[in-house]
Amino acid sequence: MSAPTTATSPAPDTTTPAPPVRARSQSWRRALRRDWQLYSLAILPLLFFLIFRYLPMLGNVIAFRRFQPGGSIFGEYWVGLRYVKMFLNDPTFWNVFNNTLILGGLTLLFCFPLPIILALLLNEVRTRRLKQFVQSVSYLPHFLSIVIVAAMVMQLLSMDGTVNQLVKAGDGEAIPFLQRPEWFRTIYVSSEVWQTVGWGTILYLAALTTIDEDLYEAARIDGANRWRQTWHVTLPGIRPTMVTLLILNIGAFMAVGFEKILLLYNPLTYPTADVISTYLFRMGFASSNFSYAAAIGLFEALIGLILVMSANLIARRTVGTSLW
Repeated sequence: MSAPTTATSPAPDTTTPAPPVRARSQSWRRALRRDWQLYSLAILPLLFFLIFRYLPMLGNVIAFRRFQPGGSIFGEYWVGLRYVKMFLNDPTFWNVFNNTLILGGLTLLFCFPLPIILALLLNEVRTRRLKQFVQSVSYLPHFLSIVIVAAMVMQLLSMDGTVNQLVKAGDGEAIPFLQRPEWFRTIYVSSEVWQTVGWGTILYLAALTTIDEDLYEAARIDGANRWRQTWHVTLPGIRPTMVTLLILNIGAFMAVGFEKILLLYNPLTYPTADVISTYLFRMGFASSNFSYAAAIGLFEALIGLILVMSANLIARRTVGTSLW
């Protein structure tokens, strides 16, 4: 006789159904009612970005329309790519574009790694008072107005300034630093390093505090010295912060410091000091050629967008860390 067959019941479905959209909406509403005080803090920042960042994007349409002061804010009539062709065929624009790339590259080359180095050095300081003193001194320039920084640079580098006094004391001749195009990039990058490096260490010092001390203990047991601990433990620990800030800095690559350059440069230093932002200022406000300036500004924004997306993609594929 054959053994009786037993019917097997189907396995129960263990997958959890996705909550309906209505349930998620109600959950979001309950959270909003419960924490409305916290959410209200985001109103002013959102309004700021809406009014000063997103609404002005509508003005980009005048890059393709003829704009006349006193007329429609969206231009009088359509001209297509006329202004785009103008700046692409303008040798002055390409000189300005090259200056922007050089100044942006130099700024990124010096102002990105130096805060990391300073943060690593401060992390090794064991005397608390010395560490606080160095931090305070290095942070202070960040809180100075750009106008004050530019005035200090002008005073130091004037013909009777401190630098030229030292040059004269060494039996040299006074140098008109602010009138020499070959000196402008050195002056600008040096002032940027002095003003921003100390403040840039804050995020890195905060990231250093999140590294597990057991990793250092394990490295010491394996015989790693301080340099190897830094290379194999510290730097990998702050790598996400480094990559994030690098992507943000690359995004601002084309927007080289407009205010400082505008305060420091003059017609004699235009060959090396004039960048896209200052060129836009002169075209838009000094020459009242707003459509032409809008076309150049739109081109600059597209370059910045491409740089950010490219840097984010490369970072995600190489080190596994990205903004999105």
